[in-house]
Amino acid sequence: MAQRIVIDPVTRIEGHAKITLHLNDAGDVVEARFHVTEFRGFERFCEGRPFREMPALTARICGICPVSHILASAKAGDALLAVEIPEAAVLLRRLMNLGQIIQSHALSFFHLSSPDLLLGYDAEPSRRNLLGLAAAHPDVARQGVRLRQLGQEIVETLGGRRIHPTWAVAGGVDEPLSAEGRDRLRAALPEGLQTIRHTLDWYKRALGTHQEEAQSFGNFPTLFLALVGPDGGLEHYDGRLRVVDAEGKVVADQLDPARYQDFIGEAVEPWSYLKFPYYKPLGYPGGIYRVGPLARLNVASHCGTPEADRELQEFRCLGRGAVLSSFHYHYARLIEILFALERAEQLLDDPRITSTEVMAHARRNRLEGVGVSEAPRGTLFHHYKVRPGGLLSRVNLVIATGQNNLAMNQAILQIARRFVLGERLTEGMLNRVEAGIRAFDPCLSCSTHAMGQMPLRVQLLGPDGMLRDQLVRD
Repeated sequence: MAQRIVIDPVTRIEGHAKITLHLNDAGDVVEARFHVTEFRGFERFCEGRPFREMPALTARICGICPVSHILASAKAGDALLAVEIPEAAVLLRRLMNLGQIIQSHALSFFHLSSPDLLLGYDAEPSRRNLLGLAAAHPDVARQGVRLRQLGQEIVETLGGRRIHPTWAVAGGVDEPLSAEGRDRLRAALPEGLQTIRHTLDWYKRALGTHQEEAQSFGNFPTLFLALVGPDGGLEHYDGRLRVVDAEGKVVADQLDPARYQDFIGEAVEPWSYLKFPYYKPLGYPGGIYRVGPLARLNVASHCGTPEADRELQEFRCLGRGAVLSSFHYHYARLIEILFALERAEQLLDDPRITSTEVMAHARRNRLEGVGVSEAPRGTLFHHYKVRPGGLLSRVNLVIATGQNNLAMNQAILQIARRFVLGERLTEGMLNRVEAGIRAFDPCLSCSTHAMGQMPLRVQLLGPDGMLRDQLVRD
């Protein structure tokens, strides 16, 4: 009879989920499932609300990713108004998105994943956390806090507050950037650049000690999807969609994000509230694809800033085609932080960024609008349909974490087959399974729009149903 291991909840991620591992009589892992146990209901209660409220409403989905939802929502509003927003508003939205990428990537890398990288996957849980990191590597912990603070300062300077700013709206943004705010942000960038250069240096030196994980943490062929600019470069705010395969070859290019339903389908399974998006031409589940920083670096032809372009060339030496291992999401995040800091510097040096013309005024001119941007975790779609009076009749949010769902499930199966052996559970075994999920940096509050809290108890049951081993985490 089969055995089952349950990890409930997965730790050091944003939101709540559990993992079940199914073993055969020989103790080998034969199946793994990533269950998202939060209920999704946000779209439904938005129906009947005015579409102009949506940036502020959808920002409340998550305290980590509010900017991503605000921008995608505002862009959907732009489409409903059928307006081209002022240049300054575009620059300011881009700048805020870069601040979001900096703070979110810093949180993921330094606070959630670096305890594994620096303290070890087999370290005791009581010290394998941010406090343990601060005790063992105070400089790294401090740098992570400061880097995230810089990203939050960009968001706060533009939007008036760090969490749930209501600044980007349909038609542009509410307030321009003052010269004083521009100068303050410009003066903060050198410290951030110094920090990310140092972090990239030590990470690349340490990469050789994590080769076993790099080979087994979601290392398999998939498609990759992301926005690119008109020249094929790295893009986070606008552009069109490109899909590449595991060899790095372009499968589809210049796809209109507003027509995402032509090439992205959404499947459901009875054991998870999180949907399973897939690339329609290859069907389900064969159309598995990944989004996020790893996908963006695989899809883009270049970054477009000097230092990030040099790092991208070095990054691409990890694979003959696309870089396939999901472990390298960590590396990709660091390169994107570097790019975001360099690009923010360019934007702040643009004289148009302090223009006071930041809003296009119009009434609703369309009944349907799609807004798309690259959130830290990947491509984010907001799709609204409205009645003639402007009240929403249908809302669909396609979240980056959901688009990685098929890949996350395949990754934990690969990791469990490599590390979960025998009948005796160890923290290191199970932490590696969890770490495979953390590499994707899932945001489950975004993907299911709910919250909850669960204890962690992992039990290993024998074929007779009797308890063989147990781990309890306080």
